[in-house]
Amino acid sequence: MKHIDAAAHTRGESIYLDDIPLIRGTLFGAVYGSPVAHGIVRRLDTAEAEQCPGVVRVFTFRDVTGENQIGGIMPDEPLFAAEHVHFCGMPMAFVVAVSEEAAKHAAGKIKVEIDPLPVITDPRVAKERGELIVPPRTFRLGEIDEAWPLCEYIFEGRADTNGQEHLYIETQGAYAVPMENQTIRIYSSTQAPTAVQRAVSKVTGLAMHALDIEVGRLGGGFGGKEDQANGWAALCALACLHLRKPVKYSMPRADDMVMTGKRHPYSSDFKIGLDKDFKILAYAVTFYQNAGAAADLSPAVMERTLFHCTNSYFIPNVRATAYSCRTNLPPNTAFRGFGGPQGMFVIEAAIAKSAESLGVPASLIQERNLQQTGDEFPYGQKAVSEARACWRKAEELYDLGELRASVEEYNRTNRLFKKGLAMMPVCFGISFTKTLMNQARAQVHVYTDGSVSVSTGAVEMGQGVNTKMIQVAAAVFSIDIDMVKVQATSTWKIANTSPSAASATADLNGKAVLMACTAILERLKEVAAIELGGKADIVLKDGRVWAGGEETGMSWKQLVMAAFVRRVSLSEHAHYATPGIHFDASREKGHPFAYHVYGTAIVMATLDCLRGRYSFDAVKVVHDFGVSMNPVIDRGQIEGGIVQGIGWMTMEEIVYDEEGRLRSNTLSAYKVPDIYSVPSQIDIDFLNTEQDNLAIFRSKAVGEPPLMYGIGAYFALRNAIRAFNPSVELPFNAPLTPEKALMGLYENQLKYAGG
Repeated sequence: MKHIDAAAHTRGESIYLDDIPLIRGTLFGAVYGSPVAHGIVRRLDTAEAEQCPGVVRVFTFRDVTGENQIGGIMPDEPLFAAEHVHFCGMPMAFVVAVSEEAAKHAAGKIKVEIDPLPVITDPRVAKERGELIVPPRTFRLGEIDEAWPLCEYIFEGRADTNGQEHLYIETQGAYAVPMENQTIRIYSSTQAPTAVQRAVSKVTGLAMHALDIEVGRLGGGFGGKEDQANGWAALCALACLHLRKPVKYSMPRADDMVMTGKRHPYSSDFKIGLDKDFKILAYAVTFYQNAGAAADLSPAVMERTLFHCTNSYFIPNVRATAYSCRTNLPPNTAFRGFGGPQGMFVIEAAIAKSAESLGVPASLIQERNLQQTGDEFPYGQKAVSEARACWRKAEELYDLGELRASVEEYNRTNRLFKKGLAMMPVCFGISFTKTLMNQARAQVHVYTDGSVSVSTGAVEMGQGVNTKMIQVAAAVFSIDIDMVKVQATSTWKIANTSPSAASATADLNGKAVLMACTAILERLKEVAAIELGGKADIVLKDGRVWAGGEETGMSWKQLVMAAFVRRVSLSEHAHYATPGIHFDASREKGHPFAYHVYGTAIVMATLDCLRGRYSFDAVKVVHDFGVSMNPVIDRGQIEGGIVQGIGWMTMEEIVYDEEGRLRSNTLSAYKVPDIYSVPSQIDIDFLNTEQDNLAIFRSKAVGEPPLMYGIGAYFALRNAIRAFNPSVELPFNAPLTPEKALMGLYENQLKYAGG
């Protein structure tokens, strides 16, 4: 089954926020953001802006009817800056006018006086000054202090990863429309309708039942619209409440890049100990997370870093500590992988450091330490592992020995071009790590013509979740997919939704759809048995009713009408909560994940040693799908994740200056992979397993895990640099841009020349 939106997307017929027909009298907003990163507000002058042609009103913190607060996990993020500003671009005023142009022009007339305060951009500096979002957390396994004396080899180092711009095609935005009885409908570009509903309720003072958040689809999210959509919706709703007119705000790309948070940059210290056979006996790591100016989702992202600090490896003695550090940057937020990639990069760096120091391939250490079923994670859960199966199949399927030999031969015969190869195993847990978020609801209606309507809390943002919801309903009722429609996500239809995030959307909402459809199916079977004179073993197959292994002549549509005539309910509202998961943060132990996804990638790169430019020859993957319910969509998710991960590791470099101003603030200064920079070849093999799991139809999640394969690109390039300059002391600092690659290639000469 293909993605149900494919045809509409390619014809330009799909409806996004900016495609919604405007209601007469709609007003438009523009945000005035702080020009400095940290300071005390002495004066905010909006008088000139208010006199500009077309301006209806300028809103500030004084106009908030509820609380001037949009923080989700912690109440530490004002909607409007009041006495203080904490990052460049922090909203100080919201101009509402009769056109976008008028609003933007007026915003440029606002004047502000701010007494500057010291600006912190480095998480290590923030930690030293005690600027922490939450207290630090530590995961432990074994007795690490007793393990160090048993180690034959001990290595220490530092690893740094930068942030990443979400760069969704559709920018942040919202459209608030006044309804009757002081209610508001908000069309929001959000992954989390209920989070928007809560935030708007807090800011406006309206009850949640007075707010309908509707989401048809997103033009991309990647985590950037899980929490950060809240503020823009709250601004529109607040203006709508005051003016009783529709208010729309779609962020210009430049404003979106400056005002919104990114993937969290991390700076980390590691210490790793191995025995003489290269088994890792001990691993200690400290993470310094750059949270930005407010909590946003940083505590949860930090937690997931700890959950994934050992990647696919079993290490008997672990101590992992993480600090969430407050800096004067826009609050950083969720991004595909949600802290997991940052943790995985450090353990891979520690293994690479060990391998380079010992003069052995990193893959030797990687393979010897892969998990097996029954091994314990540092957080207490026991692995049901496919790590070794994925590694072995990748090794055999893609003839790893031949690939290595070809790289060695190429490097032997080429002086100014070198190739690098790296292995990247992945282990990623599936579930929200906050247990209460692992719940979902679905509402299913079967109409009297046999067509089916499905409503869930899932948000379609290109990942194909609506397609999978249709597959579930069609499979249960055994009807054609054209008979099923998924409705726009709405908080009035499905309440108290969890975000479409954590790779759990299809599982949670799909299981709820399965439950609702199954309940209706059981009632329909009872009706069929009565209609057929008490026949047993009723089965629906291909739109027909069967009994006792024989077709009865009754169609799906006839059965539905018969149920309606008998006044049997053709609707169901189901609730699903993931069973068996729990976590005790006081002990940092539990069983937080429904299951884990495994995989192994072989990444090959070619480096131009004269210019520092590079290309990726191939990414060859064996991925643990469980039993894929939609290979076409799942393959697309993996391809996209790989390329996005490669971008993070190699070319996407976010630059803030010492004053907290974003310098990589345009698409000419911030580069993402284009068609010319993706791998020449991406091979994906499906490791189909028969092991049971809690995924919908045993089809494991594919949203986030593939991004981590991109980490292998960094180490493939690193190996290519070392093939040219074996004595290089290259820091573990990502992204490994062409400039950094060039400096590494000639590090010795630069040192000699005093460079």
